[in-house]
Amino acid sequence: MLPVGHKAGGHAVTWSGGSSVRARTAGRLLEVACDESGSDGENLTSGNTDVFAHAGVHLPLASAAAYVQEIRDRVRSPAEEYKATHLLREKHRSVLQWLLGDTGPLYGHAHVVLVEKSFFVVDRMVDLLLGDPAAALVLFRQGPGRFGNGRWRHFLEASNDLMRVRMNGDPAAPVDSFYHLVDAMRRTQPHGDTGAILRLLGRTREAALAHRVRITESPTVVPLLNPLVPAIIRTAAYWGRDGRSVAIVHDEQNLLTPRRIAWITEAAQLSGLRLVDSRRDPRVQLADLLAGIARKIASDELNERDDRGLIGLLRPYVDDDSLWGDERSGDSLMPSSASPTG
Repeated sequence: MLPVGHKAGGHAVTWSGGSSVRARTAGRLLEVACDESGSDGENLTSGNTDVFAHAGVHLPLASAAAYVQEIRDRVRSPAEEYKATHLLREKHRSVLQWLLGDTGPLYGHAHVVLVEKSFFVVDRMVDLLLGDPAAALVLFRQGPGRFGNGRWRHFLEASNDLMRVRMNGDPAAPVDSFYHLVDAMRRTQPHGDTGAILRLLGRTREAALAHRVRITESPTVVPLLNPLVPAIIRTAAYWGRDGRSVAIVHDEQNLLTPRRIAWITEAAQLSGLRLVDSRRDPRVQLADLLAGIARKIASDELNERDDRGLIGLLRPYVDDDSLWGDERSGDSLMPSSASPTG
């Protein structure tokens, strides 16, 4: 699951296939501190959040510590560890504007990858069965209108279950449910692009069953449905875009086992990847704040609860290659050019 620069229209990107990570050259090492917000594991369709965000911050430790202390001085909460919810309160809007503004501490030193979870499910499913990122975007954007929100929701859930590693019972059960729904949807709407895509999906049952058997007997190193690993690789590609060597310091995550860390380090051509307790690294604390803020702003925009002022503050930090299928909110959230980081 390596990121590629393929765009299937709008702001959709399939993070699979070949690598966009350029060969690293000797020179200045960038140590980027990272954290995420919105992780629900493999449960992407009925979890607590509809957006996943992964943030990276490149600052000296001393500077980051001073900025964290300034946030505490401005917010003046007794909380031991500050979270995005503190800064997203209306009474602290000025602090948020300072933090993200073009004269603030993060501008030019931070970057965010956004993932619209429901689109991630469709993208992963279509990539697994058809290998066609353009088809994923067409199906995602036309599906709710063609089949209705209720049936489309069932389709997302069936697609999620098809790819989940942790499913109890017969490995064929998610396959049966998925293809029963695909057949029913195809009979309802047999024409047009969505009908053609569903016909192609209907011919992939054997491949889906083989996938279920394979992950049941021997789970893969990188779970197909968890956006954290590809987001880290995309983060590494962004910061190393000019051939610079990149090392990542990441908040502790159960998913990041030694085996997966070794895989990510090789795949992303990192100089290193180590885990830390966020309470002990102010750079990671800033990444945690940024990820939480970005996830909430993006989710509000996705659900048409937008705040133009906050979107304008967030936009310079957002990766143009974020995995986002919704056209309206994607046009609002994604910058027209690369984030101002160096």
